[in-house]
Amino acid sequence: MDVLRTPDECFADLSGWSYAPRYVEVAAGDGTRLRMAAYDEGPREAPVVLCLHGEPSWSYLYRHVMAVLLDAGLRAVAIDLVGFGRSDKPSRREDYTYQRHVDWVRAAIDALGIADVTLLAHDWGGLIGLRLVGQEPQLFAAVVAANTFLPTGDRDLGEAFRAWQQYAQQTPRFQAGGIVNGACVSALPPEVIAAYDAPFPSQEFLAGARQFPLLVPTTPDDPAAEPNRRAWVGLKRYSRPFLCAFSDQDPVTRGADRVLVASVPGAGGQPHVTLTGGGHFLQEDVGAQLGAVVVEHVARAMA
Repeated sequence: MDVLRTPDECFADLSGWSYAPRYVEVAAGDGTRLRMAAYDEGPREAPVVLCLHGEPSWSYLYRHVMAVLLDAGLRAVAIDLVGFGRSDKPSRREDYTYQRHVDWVRAAIDALGIADVTLLAHDWGGLIGLRLVGQEPQLFAAVVAANTFLPTGDRDLGEAFRAWQQYAQQTPRFQAGGIVNGACVSALPPEVIAAYDAPFPSQEFLAGARQFPLLVPTTPDDPAAEPNRRAWVGLKRYSRPFLCAFSDQDPVTRGADRVLVASVPGAGGQPHVTLTGGGHFLQEDVGAQLGAVVVEHVARAMA
């Protein structure tokens, strides 16, 4: 596996981001090893909130949320998915599969030594994280699903997703910062857009970001469809606190929260919220509010 590593200088002086990475190694899947970056802040003995980002962002997305979690005395852990942020980036698109992403995150959790975590999952962070919740529910003390879902290819994902999938394959220049900005309600300042571009100093670093939209199961015979169906069996038995915190202006995941609430036993009786004024990347638009929702959810789960 040919692997690229974004130079450290690309991450110098990022706006609003002072967290140093903690690196762990995971099996690549072909006999080699990959380095994954995590940002592990707060008291070691405090309850852990595991933040998983999606496409085409990285853990920088959670900076406003993490500030609230840390102010509340929680331990905040964010992981850069392989192909993103400060994690290694295989250069060939075929090196990225849904199963490998799940395996890489699972291995990173073990390497970090965290357990009984509250999962905060967004976008592809949910496609990976909710798969793990369904497969290994004992790892998760609670869950907050934010603008995400666990698709099986058995239902149409909608026009907005199809348009995004097509754009990701056809645009000659894939610019992560511009994509994140375009999916927010409020315009991001140039320095924040630049921070989302930082992991990708050239187009060759973008194999994972280009491939991610094609890994979403959109047909019943997709390679990820059956594993996700099996994970849904586990999700439909998950009885620990499960909260949906979606935004009101995301055309891609709109309505997915209703399915999760109706399907997951732990979602029963929870104060699910719709955060007003948030686009797909609600962490940018309403990050402090999302952080407060997570803090309250952790407190209820521990009560």
